Amino acid sequence: MKAKIISYLETNKRRIFMSLAGVIICAVSVGVFKLAAFGVDPFQSLMSGLDSLVPIGFGNLYVIVNAILLLFSIIVDRHNIGMATFINLFLLGYITEFTYKLLQMLFPDPSVGFRAFCLLIGIVVICFGSALYMTADLGVSTYDAIAIVMSGKWKLGKFKYVRICTDLVCVILGCIMFVLAGNPISMIPTIAGIGTIITAFFMGPLIEFFNEKFARPLLRK
Repeated sequence: MKAKIISYLETNKRRIFMSLAGVIICAVSVGVFKLAAFGVDPFQSLMSGLDSLVPIGFGNLYVIVNAILLLFSIIVDRHNIGMATFINLFLLGYITEFTYKLLQMLFPDPSVGFRAFCLLIGIVVICFGSALYMTADLGVSTYDAIAIVMSGKWKLGKFKYVRICTDLVCVILGCIMFVLAGNPISMIPTIAGIGTIITAFFMGPLIEFFNEKFARPLLRK
């Protein structure tokens, strides 16, 4: 068993490195998105709503939610679960929490212009991290697996349409919980705003650019 594990690590060391780096980069970018306060990606909108409502640290909350989603994948279809799934599960929430708190300390009262700059940086960084993570192909996040199962195994529709539906559900639930936590409706754009729209509909081309120019060539080396 030990020999098999060592062999797997040796064979996939570049993919493992890319998965790890990709998840860390994505986690940092989410912290930047949160500082920008122009909206985060749809799943993080859900997590932001939960974070406002549930009195535990974001890192712990992220692990709990993703563990529940992981249980769904294990029961329904384990095909999409891999090492990267667990890297995402156990690292992303804590790194995001650390990054956001650090940025809040460094920039306690960011201007609108600086927040817009953070949004731009966040978009570029998350696309770069996603390209590494996706090209490594060692499993998907527990949230990504839901749309894959619904479209591939359950045949509920094409992946892109199913993903839009799951994203919309996340945003709606996130906003509801955000308001239930006592936040004013006028603050909703901080978790579901222009940044959410951009990440939901316009990240694809930039991810593909990083795939073509960096991630795939790195994997082939």
